[in-house]
Amino acid sequence: MFRVATYNVHKCRGLDRRVRPERIVEVLRETGADIIALQEVLSVEGEAREKNQARFFSEELGMHLAVGENRKIRGAPYGNATLSRWPIALAHNYEITWRWCEPRGSLRTDVKVEDGALVHLFNIHLGTAFLERRHQGRVLVSEEVLNNPELKGARVALGDFNEWTHGLASQLLAAHLESADVRYHLRRSRTYPGVLPLVHLDHIYYDSKMKLCKLRLHKSRTSLVASDHLPLVAEFEIEAEDGKSRG
Repeated sequence: MFRVATYNVHKCRGLDRRVRPERIVEVLRETGADIIALQEVLSVEGEAREKNQARFFSEELGMHLAVGENRKIRGAPYGNATLSRWPIALAHNYEITWRWCEPRGSLRTDVKVEDGALVHLFNIHLGTAFLERRHQGRVLVSEEVLNNPELKGARVALGDFNEWTHGLASQLLAAHLESADVRYHLRRSRTYPGVLPLVHLDHIYYDSKMKLCKLRLHKSRTSLVASDHLPLVAEFEIEAEDGKSRG
């Protein structure tokens, strides 16, 4: 059994408008996740330690780090970051930007979980425009990314999909992978914003060789103010070649 989480940290700016990376660390500890996909991470070099948010999370939690820089904000790297309790064997950031829209990426990290099973995790933050997401969905399910024949392990695709409705990107992912059904597990279909959920933005898709044991939206006093999103947390087992579950 291993636990993954996806969490848009909103540059660590909370609902009180304060930028507090230490609150995000507290929330991440609360989830107990082994692998964490973060979106909207800003990492400013050469200033206070917590300004480099990706490194700060990694050091505070004692986890391995991969960073997918998609663009610069005032000269500082900005994009996705993935944390793992286990060493990261490979990290690669796929370009999924559409035309003139904001640069976007899908950060792939390959991790061998506790029992040695290989997991390919794709940390995704899609765009806000309808046509942009349609393009990005097609790129993600291509043979260059999620359906790359070189992928030998179980695949997990997760992140902030920015789809207010069940759009093409979500449909394409669900056609190639299993969808973590928030309506079934959470008894509701809305995950964002955290305080008063109105829409379903945060998604997790996974390989059929995996078993989703539990799915929850992590809600605590700190998580309700640390970002406008809440962490979506899933627990998995991986089916071995003999048909038995492991993980």
